[in-house]
Amino acid sequence: MSTTVAYGAVSPAVPPWLNKGDNAWQMTASTLVGIQSMPGLVILYASIVKKKWAVNSAFMALYAFAAVLICWVLVCYRMAFGDELLPFWGKGAPALGQKFLIDRAKVPESNHTRDDGTYETMEPFYPMATLVYFQFTFAAITMILLAGSVLGRMNIKAWMAFVPLWLVFSYTVGAFSLWGGGFLYHWGAIDYSGGYVIHLSSGISGFTAAYWVGPRLKSDRERFPPNNVLLMLAGAGLLWMGWSGFNGGAPYAANIDASIAVLNTNICAATSLLVWTSLDVVFFGKPSVIGAVQGMMTGLVCITPGAGLVQSWAAIVMGMLSGSIPWVSMMVLHKKSTLLQKVDDTLGVFHTHAVAGLLGGLLTGLFAEPQLCALILPVSNTRGAFYGGNGGKQFFKQLVAATFVAGWNLVSTTLILLGIRLFIPLRMPDEDLAIGDDAVHGEEAYALWGDGEKYDPTKHGWNTSMYAQGITVPSPYVNDARGVTINL
Repeated sequence: MSTTVAYGAVSPAVPPWLNKGDNAWQMTASTLVGIQSMPGLVILYASIVKKKWAVNSAFMALYAFAAVLICWVLVCYRMAFGDELLPFWGKGAPALGQKFLIDRAKVPESNHTRDDGTYETMEPFYPMATLVYFQFTFAAITMILLAGSVLGRMNIKAWMAFVPLWLVFSYTVGAFSLWGGGFLYHWGAIDYSGGYVIHLSSGISGFTAAYWVGPRLKSDRERFPPNNVLLMLAGAGLLWMGWSGFNGGAPYAANIDASIAVLNTNICAATSLLVWTSLDVVFFGKPSVIGAVQGMMTGLVCITPGAGLVQSWAAIVMGMLSGSIPWVSMMVLHKKSTLLQKVDDTLGVFHTHAVAGLLGGLLTGLFAEPQLCALILPVSNTRGAFYGGNGGKQFFKQLVAATFVAGWNLVSTTLILLGIRLFIPLRMPDEDLAIGDDAVHGEEAYALWGDGEKYDPTKHGWNTSMYAQGITVPSPYVNDARGVTINL
């Protein structure tokens, strides 16, 4: 009796179609994905770059998160999940009205025919407001991941113009095509939680943007150490833990498929991290913390397109491959390729997201398990090639979907940046690049006394005789080395 009362429509805020458990989990998953960006990637970017770019890198992520949200509710959500305009694009419209947001969530173009001949449309048991925010967090993290390719030299004004344009003309196309009821969705291409929509698109677009923006200064390319490895690990940890919401929220319900997705996500990430670290030890003689973070990332990316559709033993296999194939592309092929050497992809987003995302999508075409596919996918009898039947066709569909997403992002990103370049330089001037944050923002990440400033006992509080003599402390930066000498 108490259960009936708890789930009853006891007020206008609890309509009969509302499942409180699903709604609570979906909002929790949204928050977890949001935390991956804010503060996860903000912290990760601020700490993994050279000290002089910490503020700029963090701000690029911060700006993107805010700008994407406003663009999302003004027009982009319904371009990605609304009524069809073209087979790959929805009709843009605001997602701000009360009537729209409190009604039951629905993806109108997801209507498909079941085996028994009946029609089914994706309608989660919670309000549209929940779905709008959940999908926003995916759009935001895609934009921030893309930024990793152009850190340390992109003109901040050009970035501010690029974010809304890329969201409108690039992201929404992939999202509608694969998730919103577009042609790839109805054809049966699989992208469980964003291996193509998020990671392949951010990797390809990031690499393309890095080409058009141009490289960092030669000195920065040759030496670009993290300014805080421990803080980098904190950001990476938020990213890893937040991925449970990333993949666990994809079924739009607190169901058994969400549980499978969360478990597989963590299994693949752990396996990939261990494989990447082992390769570092074998070939370089010591484990790299940055390498471990890269391996973690490739594992999380690789499992994403099939997290709730593959068995857990397959998640281990995917982790082994995601910890080794992107490692080879980054450590071996990158050094042999003229194009990869020429394009200055700051954080290697092409390897960690484009390569790993493509790998995950293709492996999903091999390992997608029929029973798990039947739990959530709109096209019946879907299976990976490993399980026979029509599985070979599924692998082909995965390849075609990857080609479409990669091609669209390559072309759209190029056109957007060439358009921006007519009005705003894409790259900062060399004088600003030599200085960094102070030139771009008038701020620095760390307020360290002694960098050429006059000693003031009211601020620094020791050895007042120095102040009385008007001594100026020399800069600790001498020939690119830092040191502080204290005379006692």
